[in-house]
Amino acid sequence: MPSLQTALPPELANNAIRLYRECLRRVKYVGSKQYNTQLLVGMVRQQFKKHMHETDPDKIQKLKDDAARGLINHMLHESEKMTGRKFSQGS
Repeated sequence: MPSLQTALPPELANNAIRLYRECLRRVKYVGSKQYNTQLLVGMVRQQFKKHMHETDPDKIQKLKDDAARGLINHMLHESEKMTGRKFSQGS
């Protein structure tokens, strides 16, 4: 089985790895506040492992976009908590 580094162009592999690391940092932060770090880290690892052999660039981009969207949503949520100001639309 080829590794992620050799199966994809370097820019895709590097971005996916950076995204994975940032997701882990975020869930460790959230988990430390909610006392469920191991559960959250396991969920992120499971999702990345599930798709680690994906080679379709469009599917990879969609997966990365989904992960990035989750990070952005979390950062907005944290910003809203810190400032008391609502940034997102909706209820």
